[in-house]
Order: sequence, then C-alpha cells, then structure tokens
Amino acid sequence: MLELRDQVRDGRALLIGGKWLRGSGAPLTTVDPASGETNASFPTAAAAEVDLAVAVAVQAQRQAAWSALLPHQRADHLHAVSRLLLERTEPLARLVMHENGKTLTESRSQVRGAAGIFRYYAALCETLVSEVTPSRGPYLSLTQYEPQGVVAAITPWNSPVNLAAEKLAPALAAGNAVLLKPSELTPLVSLELGQLCLDAGVPPGIVNVLPGAVETASELVRHPGVQMISFTGGTKAGKAIAQAAAARFVPVVLELGGKSAQIVLEDADLALAAAGVVAGIFGSMGQSCIAGSRLLVHQSVHQPLLAMIVERARALRLGPPDSSETELGPLASFAHRDRVQAMVDEGVAAGARVLAGGGRPEGAAFARGAYFQPTVLAGLDGRASTVRNEIFGPVLCVLPFASDEEIVAAADDSDYGLACGIWTREFHRAWAVARRVRAGTVWINTYRQNSVATPFGGYKASGLGRERGVQGLRQYQQVKSVFLGASATPMSIDR
Repeated sequence: MLELRDQVRDGRALLIGGKWLRGSGAPLTTVDPASGETNASFPTAAAAEVDLAVAVAVQAQRQAAWSALLPHQRADHLHAVSRLLLERTEPLARLVMHENGKTLTESRSQVRGAAGIFRYYAALCETLVSEVTPSRGPYLSLTQYEPQGVVAAITPWNSPVNLAAEKLAPALAAGNAVLLKPSELTPLVSLELGQLCLDAGVPPGIVNVLPGAVETASELVRHPGVQMISFTGGTKAGKAIAQAAAARFVPVVLELGGKSAQIVLEDADLALAAAGVVAGIFGSMGQSCIAGSRLLVHQSVHQPLLAMIVERARALRLGPPDSSETELGPLASFAHRDRVQAMVDEGVAAGARVLAGGGRPEGAAFARGAYFQPTVLAGLDGRASTVRNEIFGPVLCVLPFASDEEIVAAADDSDYGLACGIWTREFHRAWAVARRVRAGTVWINTYRQNSVATPFGGYKASGLGRERGVQGLRQYQQVKSVFLGASATPMSIDR
C-alpha cells in the first residue's frame, strides 16, 4: 500500500510558496495501474490557485532571493537536491512505481538519473561562462545571460521524475522560478520533488507544484505573468501551447511525439540488432517518445531478424512491477491500455499479421492491472495509421525494403523526426544514412543511450528547441549584449 504524506491525505496537494494548500478545482484521482487501487484523491489547481502561484513566483524571483545569487551559490542548492534524491531513492521510486507502473528497478534508476541531472546542471551553473565578443571599435562588448523569469513547466506521465528534473534543474540553474504542472496521472512524485527542493534550501516560491488537468495547463500557458513555457507531451497539445505562446510572444520549448525508425541493413550483426530493437520498443513498455516503433529492415535479412525479435518478444516476462523477476509492468493507465488495444485492432483490420502479443495477457495475475503484451505486427505498408501514428505502447511495426534509398525515404516518411537507430557493420554506410535521416538523435549500433550532457529534441512535429546539455540551460535564459565605451566620443558606426 502506498504511504501518502499527511497533507495529501487531507486534500492539501498544491505546493505554493513553500506551503501545502487545498485547490478549488475539480478533484483528481490517481490509480495504481498494476492493481487498480486508488493512490490518492484531492482537489486540483483552478484559476485562483494559478493566479496565486504566479504572483508568489514573480515576487520570489524578483526579490533576488534566487536570481541574484552568485552561480556557485545556486549550484550549492542544486547539489543538495541531487544528494537528497539519492538519499530518498527508495520512497520516490515506489511513488513512481505506484503511479506509473514502471518496474521498481527502472523507477530506482530514474530517480538516480534525476539526481545526475541536478548534479550536471549544478556543475554547469558555476562553470559556464559569458563571452567577450570580438571588438570592432573602441569599446568592450560582452554577452550576458539572464533568467527568463517565471517558467511554466508541464510534464507528462511516462517518466515523471526524470522529465521534471530535466526542466527544473536547468531552469533553476538559470535563475528562474518554476511552476511545475505534472500530468494528472503522476502528480505525487512531482509534489515530493517540490518539497525536496525546499528541503535542499531552494527559497519558497521558486519551485511551485500545481496538479491539475488540461484546464490548469491552459491557465498557466495563457497567464500574463508566465514568461516562458516548457512542455513535454503529445504533438496536438504542443501545437496548442505553441499558438498560445506565440500570441503572447513568450519563448517555448516543446519536446513532443515520435514514430522513430530502427533501420537494419543487410550487413548488420543480427543478434545485436535484434536485442537493440527489442529494448528500443519494449523498454518502458514502449511508453517513450524515442521508442523505436518502426522496424525498417533490408529484405535479405528480414526473415531471420524477425524470427529473433519475435522469440525475444514472446520471452519477455510481464508481472507485478515490484517483483525482481519482472521485465515489463503494466501500461500507465487503463485508458491508455484501451487506446493501445484500439490501435492494434485498427492495424489488424487493415491487414496486419500479429506475430507476437496483440492484446492483454491471460491469467489471474494480470486481471486487475493495465497489462498489455509486447506486440509485433507485420504486413502493413507505410500508409497504415498504425504505422504512421504514435501508439506510445509496446507495439512494433515491421516493414521490409530492398535498398538503402528506400529505407531512408521510409524513415523520413513521417510527420515526426525525434530519433532513429541504424544497425550496420560498415561505418561509412552508417554515417551516410545518419546524415540523411532527419531526426534529432541518431544511434548507430545502439539505441536509447542518453546523456544529460548531450542536447535532445526533434525535427518536424517532434518539437522545438533542445533539452539537456549547455543548450538546455541556455533555453531558460535571455541574451543581453553590453557595450562599454573606451573612446572620448560616442561611436555609432559599425566597423
């Protein structure tokens, strides 16, 4: 049974200005997808609470309790957040497991990953330099970086602690205040992360957490006191947020959907490729924007590779997420399981052959949870909606091709451009394909390798801007140029 803090049990599940408050919005209920049991139920943030949180954040940020700290002083707090995340790994991981359905092993790994994100941005905070730009006259010119102000950070349910950290850490390192709006499916771990920031010495009002549904997010993105929006989620919602941001001329970072291709050429190490393809689509139950959900394989190795993948998919162990023997837990919600099933059924109706999985697993152990089998579909072409649309579940669509040109064309025949995997023994061939594919991340003979130090984002409908790395910090800053005159007379002519 999930242990809840007293404030949440009492219905005070908003964290504003360092205080736990009760919302006036519609009630929210979170459910454990492995058991169907209720985790918590409480009222959410409505317009009044959003107004309060924005006012508190603006005041906290302008009072110079945070933005005017020297970089190494802000870094001290970020290091403290990292240490507390490591100290509290177990309870936070269990929160993730109960809210999201991830295995306990993966949940622990994600909490440790979140600690690494804060540690990285703490280091970057106190070492990243401003620039002295080349002089073209009798002056000294400097580039300064300043915080945007108040940032609305809207996060999804699939990796709630990691994705919250990817927004909080760089935004805080840059000197901003943050209004964190978590998914309605996974609010509890974000509330704990907000309290953890307070415990690490981050001033009250700098990190505020506002659980709610679409209405809460809409209030945030349209609020005149919000000076930047950072969103991770679906492309449809991302477009609406981009329009709202454009109307107010505020910057926006969007990390959106994907329908990523795994390209296997005929000279690939097939055993390595099969392992990578299986991990790329079935890891996290396919609930990842970078899931390699389209397998584009050279027809000469199509059958042997497919046999390996099907065998591996059928052997994956589904089960309760707290079991050490479990490889895959449930999907994150019962509604999402129904959506995945509907998209698989649509593919079958369009002519797909189900080679593995295809629906809910049988047995009493799975009856109460949102479980779904690892699924492999063949026989569809690139026009099928199951091939083109993001499923966000453990469903792999297999398409054979005769040449590199056909495979690259198929990889780019998508509204998305988030990621791509390439499997081949020949470096020059891999490099040529990698340069031609329009995707924000390309893996060669590996997949789902991530680094907080490496920028991440997408082409086309997969988003705008980049998270992680130096660029991930700069997104949360304004750029200011300063000229110091070194002449007895004003200069107004460029040289």
